[in-house]
Amino acid sequence: MNFATKALHGVSCFDPVTGASSVPIYQASTFHQADLDAPGLYDYARSGNPTRHALEEAIAVLEGGTRGFAFASGMAAISSVFMLFSAGDHIVVAEDVYGGTFRFLTQVLSRMGIEVTFVDTTCTHAVENAIKPRTKGIYLETPSNPTLKVTDLAAVCRIAKKHDLLVMVDNTFMTPYYQKPLELGADVVIHSATKFIGGHSDVIAGLAVTKDEALGKQLYFIQNGMGAILGAQDSWLVMRGLKTLKARLDVSSRSAERIAQWLSQHPAVSRVYYTGLCTHAGHDVQTSQASGHGAVLSFDVGSRERAKAVFDRVKLPIVAVSLGAVETILSYPAAMSHAAMPAEERSKRGITDGLIRLSAGLEDTEDLLQDLAQALDSLHEVRIPDDKKTFSRV
Repeated sequence: MNFATKALHGVSCFDPVTGASSVPIYQASTFHQADLDAPGLYDYARSGNPTRHALEEAIAVLEGGTRGFAFASGMAAISSVFMLFSAGDHIVVAEDVYGGTFRFLTQVLSRMGIEVTFVDTTCTHAVENAIKPRTKGIYLETPSNPTLKVTDLAAVCRIAKKHDLLVMVDNTFMTPYYQKPLELGADVVIHSATKFIGGHSDVIAGLAVTKDEALGKQLYFIQNGMGAILGAQDSWLVMRGLKTLKARLDVSSRSAERIAQWLSQHPAVSRVYYTGLCTHAGHDVQTSQASGHGAVLSFDVGSRERAKAVFDRVKLPIVAVSLGAVETILSYPAAMSHAAMPAEERSKRGITDGLIRLSAGLEDTEDLLQDLAQALDSLHEVRIPDDKKTFSRV
């Protein structure tokens, strides 16, 4: 089955007991055991719930893995995956990961005696050079958030296999519709299902999928032991989102490409980050390992003052801390997604004070362009700092 069909009919497409077209919300914390010598599949909802199980099976099928896991948030999924490691281990991590991931690695995981080295994973030599005798894993985010750097997944996975390392990939931006990291050699795929998979700004959720059963058993032990599981109603909401994922991304990605092209020609914009632009450094790699470029882009207007002017003037996008929803969302990474990252670290990664991230929604593209035009065209009213007066469009 192709993706759209598989999302609807691949697994858990209806309730096997009643035939209901939607898997029921099993709002139960515990389950009756008819025979103590032959316990049922479910006993306590932290360990397993039929609604959550249906979602976990669905994401495993779509990612091409063996086991799926649903967590209370994207960060719950990420932090649980990092619990696969032990004190004394070393992990190589993409330098421009999501700010919450950076915070967890530097302020929580570091206290557990697990060492992390941040590298530019777009350079495979840098990845291999960072590997130490104690290295146990490589953590990637591609395209990265918010500058959309592209890592060659297959190349890094070959390096990891040579050194017997675990490869974990945050696939939030691409979803299994556009990118299948497990097929390229990764061992674990992670999603903030709050974003494109949920897709409606009404649920907080995280997902993870393992490539093999043995790793799945390890992650299930951690999920059950830590208890950061997704509730039944939220699991149902995420499954609803999965059913329309392809249709939503098709529309949003087309809008994102048109907006990126338009922004790249606007005199008030110094730089545009979108892998769909042929000028993007990672365009060819992205095209080779994914079937699309997604609905997220970033653009730089030169300063915080000018960025604030844009936020104050736009009328259609909501200004919020998230992405991947039916409505277009504008975010300010320096104070939102990457606020947990020190200013000097943001600067090293190109997360400037003038950077704005845009997640295209389902609005008419022409309406979005007109709204962005009136916001950007008004920037002549905002004084441009002397060191920002020359812009080179990318």
